[in-house]
Amino acid sequence: MRRSRLSIVLVLTTALFGLTACAPGADGSPGPAGPAGAQGQAGADGVDGAPGEQGAMGPTGPRGATGATGAAGAAGAKGAPGAAGATGPAGAEGPAGPQGDPGPEGAAGPQGPQGIQGIQGIQGPAGADGTVQAALFYALMPADNTSAVAIGTDVEFPQNGPSTDAAVSRLTASSFTLASPGVYRVSVQVSVSEAGQLILALDNIELAYTAAGRATGTSQITIMTLVETTSANQVLTVRNPASNSTALTITPLAGGTQAVSASLLIELLQAD
Repeated sequence: MRRSRLSIVLVLTTALFGLTACAPGADGSPGPAGPAGAQGQAGADGVDGAPGEQGAMGPTGPRGATGATGAAGAAGAKGAPGAAGATGPAGAEGPAGPQGDPGPEGAAGPQGPQGIQGIQGIQGPAGADGTVQAALFYALMPADNTSAVAIGTDVEFPQNGPSTDAAVSRLTASSFTLASPGVYRVSVQVSVSEAGQLILALDNIELAYTAAGRATGTSQITIMTLVETTSANQVLTVRNPASNSTALTITPLAGGTQAVSASLLIELLQAD
């Protein structure tokens, strides 16, 4: 069979060369396509094309597991102090502390007003018999004490009355010497025009327990008290107290036409 195919090829070849020598005829119709040949080897890769446009973002994937905690960072700078918070409620009261040392004594307060005169006490028992040493001094108004008795000054009793002994004597018109140490009874009566007080002073020191006075009306100021002396020749006076605020007028012609007396009776009851 191979020989038959070869013969056919030779015949066709001879015919073709013979025809070539003749004038060319018109092209014949194309013959039918022959069977496909075997696939050749793959050619070399072509040049990469330009990148395509980025596709749309896909959906978010599920959350991954939490990673391990990283190392602590360095401490930051100290911030500015915050505003003070509101004051909290007061705590419960603590126990009392120990008592402190006493403070220094304060200054003496001003002398209080004169209290009302108390009722007369019952008469005491009679004393032992003896000789009373006494002296009376007085003033008559008008004539004596023509000027008001200023605050802190003494009432004058410039006239001498009866006297039993030299234990009591006059020093000036308003001051009197108590010669012997001991206990003296002192009686005073003075009519004044103003509300005021009188007090006894011994050696120029006012004896607070002897103060007497009146607030209103026309009554006299009277003092009846005891004074104790501790040394010889101490001096007694009747004074408008230095703490008072008013000068005192010794009232003349009180209640009538006769000059009114102011009197001071001093009696030595017991000599030391």
